[in-house]
Amino acid sequence: MHRIVFILSSILVFSCHDPKKVSLTAQGIVDRSISVSGGEHYSTSKVAFQFRDKHYVSEVIKGKKVMKRISFSDSLTITDIKENQDLRRFFNDSLIVLPDTLAIRYANSVNSVHYFSRLPYGLNDPAVNKTLLGETVIHGEEYYKIKVTFDQENGGDDFEDIYLYWISKATFKPVYLAYEFHVDGGGIRFREAYNERYVGGIRFVDYYNYTPMEKEVDFFRIDSLFLANRLELLSKIELKEVEVTKEN
Repeated sequence: MHRIVFILSSILVFSCHDPKKVSLTAQGIVDRSISVSGGEHYSTSKVAFQFRDKHYVSEVIKGKKVMKRISFSDSLTITDIKENQDLRRFFNDSLIVLPDTLAIRYANSVNSVHYFSRLPYGLNDPAVNKTLLGETVIHGEEYYKIKVTFDQENGGDDFEDIYLYWISKATFKPVYLAYEFHVDGGGIRFREAYNERYVGGIRFVDYYNYTPMEKEVDFFRIDSLFLANRLELLSKIELKEVEVTKEN
């Protein structure tokens, strides 16, 4: 009798500690997603790539994250450098004084491209708030659905934007994302990752970029519109010539 009680007790203890039974939080899911997508390589590597007609570089210099966008026009090299919240523009080696409105616009543009290229790394920035909305199935695969909002302080000029991420339950990699933005008249975008590859230990993807066919839609049900083929393909987001080098 004592042996039977011991066996039943052991089964109960082990079942309670089964890692598959543990409920994950939004933070825990994002932490695992960052780990499988690049982990420490994000903060210790210099990343460069080509997006459309511009060259982008991100690196850590003296403990500070520095993001660059470089373009060329005839004999002129235009370099935008974003460090913290400040942006500096150079024509060749000459610093150009920009109106605040232009500086903010260029800074947001530089930040946006780098942000999407490094996902999911940015989801642990201090101003980010994460909420697990539940689980869903897209094309037969199970996903965690996570809502992301931003604090006004340190959240950037687009702090009111709302993001959704669908992170695979099997791999913990983000496969789909959507965002609702308010600048330039506002709108909704839905992105589907493809062409996954690892360079220097960091995961990079390209995206199919969609928008809803209807004007009035429920943003939080955008995945249902995707499954119903009610999204229109706007463009492809493709990163080319990706290079990753270890920082000293």
